[in-house]
Amino acid sequence: MDRKKELKQMYKETPIEGGIFQIKNSMNGKLFIGSTKNFKTLNGLKFTLENGSHMNKKLQEEWSELGKNSFEIEILEVLKKKDNAYFDEKKELAKLEEKWLENLQPFGEHGYH
Repeated sequence: MDRKKELKQMYKETPIEGGIFQIKNSMNGKLFIGSTKNFKTLNGLKFTLENGSHMNKKLQEEWSELGKNSFEIEILEVLKKKDNAYFDEKKELAKLEEKWLENLQPFGEHGYH
């Protein structure tokens, strides 16, 4: 029981990091680029895909058809937070996501956007 408490405490103390991630279909190379304020939410993302309720229909269709072992989820960039009153996390995440969308071009046959 002590080990369980220890693990819970470690989880709580882990700093919250957000940024840009990709889901890559290793069968055809298609990419989905997304952003999150907290990378811990990626477990929830996997859950929605495994339960058939992800918002991106093309990604969901291929995940359901090919299975989770055909996909890799990878963190592309961690958002560097600034300690000032003008830092807008949502806006900065949107800028980062746009940068990665431009760089990787996950559109049409190359992705799920």
